[in-house]
Amino acid sequence: MDIRAAWRDQARYTVFDSDYGDGAGFRILADVWRTDPQRSPHLHAIALNTRPGPDLLPGFHRMPQAEPGITLDLLSAPIDAALAQLTARVDLFRLHGLQEAGAGFARALARVAAPQARLLAHGLTPEQIGALEAQGFVFEPCADGDRGADKQCARFASRKPRPPTPPLPERRAIVLGAGIAGSAACERLCARGWEVTLVERHERPAMEASGNRAGIFMPLVSRDDNIPTRLTRAAYLFALRHWERLGGIGPGRAIEGQACGVLQLARDAGHAEVQRAIAAGGALPAEFAEWLEAPQAESLLGLPAPDGGWLFRQGGWARPGSVCEAMLAACGGRLQQRFGVGSVRIAWQDGQWSVHDQHGAELARAPTLILANGAGARQVPQAAPLPLTAMRGQVSHLPASMLPALPLVLCREAYVTPPSHGLVSAGATYDVDDNAELSPASHEENLQRLRSLLSDPQAAQGAPLAGRVGFRCIAPDRLPLVGRLPDFDAAGATERLRDVPRHPGLYGLLGYASRGLIWAGWAAELLAAQLEGEPLPLESALVDALDPARFVLRARRTSRGPQTADN
Repeated sequence: MDIRAAWRDQARYTVFDSDYGDGAGFRILADVWRTDPQRSPHLHAIALNTRPGPDLLPGFHRMPQAEPGITLDLLSAPIDAALAQLTARVDLFRLHGLQEAGAGFARALARVAAPQARLLAHGLTPEQIGALEAQGFVFEPCADGDRGADKQCARFASRKPRPPTPPLPERRAIVLGAGIAGSAACERLCARGWEVTLVERHERPAMEASGNRAGIFMPLVSRDDNIPTRLTRAAYLFALRHWERLGGIGPGRAIEGQACGVLQLARDAGHAEVQRAIAAGGALPAEFAEWLEAPQAESLLGLPAPDGGWLFRQGGWARPGSVCEAMLAACGGRLQQRFGVGSVRIAWQDGQWSVHDQHGAELARAPTLILANGAGARQVPQAAPLPLTAMRGQVSHLPASMLPALPLVLCREAYVTPPSHGLVSAGATYDVDDNAELSPASHEENLQRLRSLLSDPQAAQGAPLAGRVGFRCIAPDRLPLVGRLPDFDAAGATERLRDVPRHPGLYGLLGYASRGLIWAGWAAELLAAQLEGEPLPLESALVDALDPARFVLRARRTSRGPQTADN
């Protein structure tokens, strides 16, 4: 087929490849796209990864590209599982290397096929061809350029009703909040050509939870690779790739911090035994996560580590404000910034959201409004029913001269960073308290945890009270809220996420708890893809786990109470 004719009149052209291999097929496709003056504005390639590596652990991986018109998603999963979790409309399928895959993928492949999608295959078995025909693919002779031994070509001609393609949005948005969540939202939307107005009550970015001197970035590991682990892994790996595109992290680079590694110590011998079993499974490449026994950990750290710990070589610390600055700088002229506006109110009228200051002056107007203002979202009437909590966190700033010089971030129940500008950050507390002032009790709690980490009961003795208090926005399940906000009052007897009524044009990037540094860019990418109708960069089950409307369904289940067989 002539792919250039196929993509000519489409705003986005999506290709699925069943084997990425060494990437040669993707590079050829991208070169054809680049050299076609009548190309689709956006080429989206989705490919199964068959060569696992430290950056391609199980799951979906969005790989940043130099050109904004090209997107590459690599899926590390068997084809049937990957397609079952894919949210996309595919225009062209390139199938090869599937002789041992069975025919179970056919139904899921048809589910994501766009009307009149084309299929180019090599080596499909008769069983696979039959299964695809049963799902609406019509096999026909290949065009001259696609002929060859064992080649098969088909088009998707199913008459089953297909969900309508939503219209492209008007690319104008307001983002409320200039912390790391809001800054990421601006950057990801501006990168797609949106015009964005950023509204912030403070005089500059990163004045609340994103204002700490240092935040740490690291993944999670778990025995069952549960939902929080998978989500955190996806966000962490995206952050590492994305920060490089923004200018990198380290001295003289765009982001202040160090990719110095993180050592997470085991809590005790029992905890170490569980972690040792995870490591023995062999699923985690050493560059991503390596279990160190006590002698190895102590040699690296230069301090006691009696039960060993996980070494995350790619982890480290970063100043969240510098990440905000890098993201906002990348927005260029598409971003308008409204700082120091104080309290605001919002209103929906005639298909537009408007934001007004406390004197009634209009600050911005757009069809899309994104709440990225953390716990401040609780003051917005449409978001008030969401079960969000503001959790106080106090970080202690300690003179570096009072502590041993650490080569990396050290953590367990708390963390301590290597020195920067003569200070070390240690903390942070989790307090149910609305006091924004530094607390001697919280300071002492940080010092006690620090001494436990360092195995030194005298460490930082007499350290002055210094640090910072911030308030994290936390949901009951400790997962972020990413997506369109639900209308609790209109929910009625809704039982499924897709049926929950939503507020028009109102979205949330909320509930990042203490992991906003890595959640921010990736969650903004997910939301931007939802707004644009792009293939999503995450398995659909994990997208559902982040949907703000999950709390509508949970509220209904709670209100019904325990059910019996007679009910």
